[in-house]
This record gives sequence, C-alpha cells and structure tokens, in this order.
Amino acid sequence: MMITILITLLSFFSLLNKETPTNTLESEKPNIILIFADDMAYGDLGTYGATGWQTPHLDQLAAEGIRFTQFYVPHAVCTASRAALLTGAYANRLGLYGALDHTADHGLNPEEITIAEMLKENGYQTGMVGKWHLGHHPEFLPTRQGFDSYFGLPYSNDMWPKHPESKNYYPPLPLIEGEKTIAYLEDQQELTSWYTYKSLEFIEKNQKNPFFLYLAHSMPHVPLFVSDKFKGKSEQGLYGDMMMEIDWSVGEIQKKLKELGLSENTLIIFTSDNGPWLSYGGHAGLQAGLKEGKGTSWEGGIRVPAIFTWPGKIPAGQVQNQAAMTIDILPTLAKLTNSNLPKLKIDGSDIWPLIQGEKQELKPYYAYYNQNELQAVIYGKWKLVFPHVYRTIPADAEIRNDGIPVKYSYIRLENSQLFDLSQDMEESLDVSAQNPEIVAMLNRFAAEARADMGDALTKTEGSGNRKVGRQSQH
Repeated sequence: MMITILITLLSFFSLLNKETPTNTLESEKPNIILIFADDMAYGDLGTYGATGWQTPHLDQLAAEGIRFTQFYVPHAVCTASRAALLTGAYANRLGLYGALDHTADHGLNPEEITIAEMLKENGYQTGMVGKWHLGHHPEFLPTRQGFDSYFGLPYSNDMWPKHPESKNYYPPLPLIEGEKTIAYLEDQQELTSWYTYKSLEFIEKNQKNPFFLYLAHSMPHVPLFVSDKFKGKSEQGLYGDMMMEIDWSVGEIQKKLKELGLSENTLIIFTSDNGPWLSYGGHAGLQAGLKEGKGTSWEGGIRVPAIFTWPGKIPAGQVQNQAAMTIDILPTLAKLTNSNLPKLKIDGSDIWPLIQGEKQELKPYYAYYNQNELQAVIYGKWKLVFPHVYRTIPADAEIRNDGIPVKYSYIRLENSQLFDLSQDMEESLDVSAQNPEIVAMLNRFAAEARADMGDALTKTEGSGNRKVGRQSQH
C-alpha cells in the first residue's frame, strides 16, 4: 500500500515538472496558502538567526514580504493552538485543551466556523494537507469542517507504537485521504515529500479558481524523519536536515505558483503552532534567547516565527515589531476576501495594517495552558505572568540527541511578574514594582478575560464558553 502511494505521488510529481500554461483567469479574490509547522522554534529560520542549517526559500519569502518579531500562539500545545488558528477564537472558549490522541471521543464542534468554511461560502476551493489534530473520528475530520479535500495524519506523528516513552500504547498511525485510511505508517521518511506533492497537486487542480490551501506539516515535531535527499545535508544533524526539507517544500510551492502565473495573486502565510519541545534536546529547535519552550506560556513556548508575503500588496523587506497572534488570521482573511465573519464570537481582529508594515491600536492577548489556566496577558511590549506551575529542563539534565527525551522538573511561580519584552525577551527581570499602573491595567484585562472564558488558576467560571464537539451528539 505504501509503495503504491509513493509511486502515484512520484508519477504525479514528474508531471508537475513539465511545462504548464499560465493562468489567464483574472480574479479579485486572492489565493491563500497557510503553512503551519509543528514545534518549530522562534529561531529556526535563517531570517530569525538560525545556525547549523539554511532556509533560503523561507528567507526569500520574508525578504519579499513582512516578518513579525512578536507573533504569538495563544496555547503552546498542538490541538489547542490549531483550534485557535482555524477559528479565530481561544481554544479554551471552545472547550479544547492539550493534544487529543486516539482515545479522545471529542473534537472541534461542527458548529464552529473554520477559515475553510468561511472561504468556501465565498466561492473558494479548499484543501488541507498534513496534521489535523482536532478530532480523529469522521464527524470531526477536515472534510466536515469546510475542506473539499484532505490528505494527512489525524493527530501527532509520535502517536504511534514506536513512541519512545509509551511503546504500544498507541495504535498504528493512520494516513488518511478524504475520510478513508489508506495506509498505516511504518516509517515517516517520505511524509514531508508526500505533503508537498499533494499540495502541488491541489494548486495545479485549482489554478483557475480562488483557493485556500492549509498545509500543516507534521515536522519538525518528533520523531524526526527526513528523506534521502536531505539526509546529512545540515551541519546540525537530523533536526537541521528536517528544517532544510521543510524549506525545500516551501520552495516547491513558490516555484509552482510562479510556473502557473499565480504568484501575484497569492497570499502566503508561514508560522508555527508553538515553540520547541526542549526535552528532546538536539531534536528540538532554537529558542533564540527566549525563555523555556513548548508546553509553557513563557516566550519560548508561545512566540513563533511568522511571515506574510503577497507581491504588490505587502511591501517587501518589512519587519513588524508590534504584537499579533494566530487568532487574528481568520478575521484578516475575512476582510481581504470580503467574506462573512462567523456568527459565533471570535477573539481575533483584522491585522492587515500590521501586515502592511503600519501600526495599530494595541489590544491585549492572552496565553492559556492546561485546563483553562490563564497564565499570562500581553499588551504591546508588556507581559504580566500570573502564579502557576510550569515545566523546565533540570539544570543537571544530560541533553540528548537521539530522540529520547529527558524528564522535566516543575517550578511554581509564586507571585505575578511583569516584563518589558522590548528590553527583556528572556523574561529575566521583573519590573512590576517600578510599573504599578501597568500591572493594574493588565490585571483589569485579565479580569475581563476570566469573566468571559473562566480561569482554572483563580477558580473563575466564564460566561462565554461554548460546548466542545462530542461523538454522542451526532
């Protein structure tokens, strides 16, 4: 079965390399390609300071558009982060937390409106390739949430029998096309290539229509796998090789858009679902001076690279230092495409002026983790972190480079701390005593969020939470 899939994809790829006619259909609606990496750290791209590997295509993407230096995810974990991206709402508002596995009987409620559903209503062809992680049962799959096509994994690529700490807990890892499992993966060496070829196929097929492609790479989430064409290519090792393959994938998409004459009418967005999984040592990304990583609300967990490129519409070579978040992508796309916003409340806002390099009025952003814990509030350069327990790598831990994680230790933050991120990205100096008025303002923002969405840390019930999708309700 796997060999058949590979042959089919390779045959298709050979066809893609042949000359194709350019697109002559004029459309006012831009094509949109949203590329979402998994566990990619803030410092993993060349334009963000990466060392040990090269990312020339992503660096080119940034040079042709704008890159954000203070771009966030609201949740430093897979499922919650993806729910927020696709709905424009904090995932705790939707009842989604953590990372769903094969035992979950719930997922994203079908009543929630995703970017795909919003755009599909406006005449877009919609396709998803890659990691879904918003419910693996048929009623929760991408094809039930606005996507015309789907190819990928229903959850994380480590949720399989070869997990280093939970061997045989997980069943075989299913590869799904549409709503049908077409294979169970024994290895993942060609996964990034398959995702790339399927993305190119979608672009080719829909070149005459406005389209939305959501490419959610499974890498560089562990376990790391790389194809032979990139094995041993980086100075760093397997992680660097994988980063170079993801960069290649972006380059192939750029090349295909150019071949089809679609570059000028296509918005490309590239970002990540959270920061690096630091317990995996050399199999994790580069913090670039940020504190902690995935699974925390410190900057290393929630600050991610973000690039927006659209030739002629987004000024080239821009750097945006004002804060924004993945929840802002849906309302921004709604504005750009003249699409209807979801009727249910969302939390993001249109950031098109920021994407064009301008400034906007500041707004508070919130960082949640665990079961609805409000752990931090961000307002421009200010960040107030509330008392909570977080995980960290012990100082005496032996960092490994073999795909086996070290054990975390846990620290209780006893008092709230305020940081000026413009001066202290490392979150090392608490300046709350010098800025009581800022602390008071951020506490007011937090109180409003708690009243709306609740907060497990303060045992607050929210009035604006909605029901998660359950199998039993269908």
